[in-house]
Amino acid sequence: MANIMEQKFYDAVESSPVIAAVKDIEGLERCCKLEDVQVVFILFGDVCTIADVVKKVKDAGKIAMVHMDLIVGLSSKEVVVDFIKNNTCADGIITTKPALVKRARELKLFTVLRYFLIDSMALENIRHQLYALKPDFIEVLPGVMPKLIKEVCQTTRIPVIAGGLISDKEAVMSALSAGAIAVSTTNQDVWLM
Repeated sequence: MANIMEQKFYDAVESSPVIAAVKDIEGLERCCKLEDVQVVFILFGDVCTIADVVKKVKDAGKIAMVHMDLIVGLSSKEVVVDFIKNNTCADGIITTKPALVKRARELKLFTVLRYFLIDSMALENIRHQLYALKPDFIEVLPGVMPKLIKEVCQTTRIPVIAGGLISDKEAVMSALSAGAIAVSTTNQDVWLM
């Protein structure tokens, strides 16, 4: 049975399966005004500004997920997850680093483990890591490869988010038809679909 955070996320993406991935203040301001955007992946900021960025998302009534690998000034050590937990009101994290997912789960933060599907070894890596880590969700990039998204969805019971290069309705529908529960994109036109 899904935990409360997972259910909140499922409910949000069920009503609007497009996740706004924001890479700057302009995108942040715009997505916070959009009623249909319910989940925000924060892909920018630094240790001095991340709390304020997350607060804007939360004040807009949205789920705030911080991409740990893209926040300037954060290291790849597990303690950065403690920093996010103790200094922001983020709902969870996104990362490519398994150790950060493990620590976030210990701290009861929501987790998205991001994978770049660049070759067959990356696909095999998903199979091996997910068994031990059990993130709440995985994000696969690029999200415009429905055949691989379908294979990942069939390989794991962990819900899949497709991200990267999602630029139109066709890409969104292909990813969702392949089994992804949502797509994440920085393309602001797609946020409005």
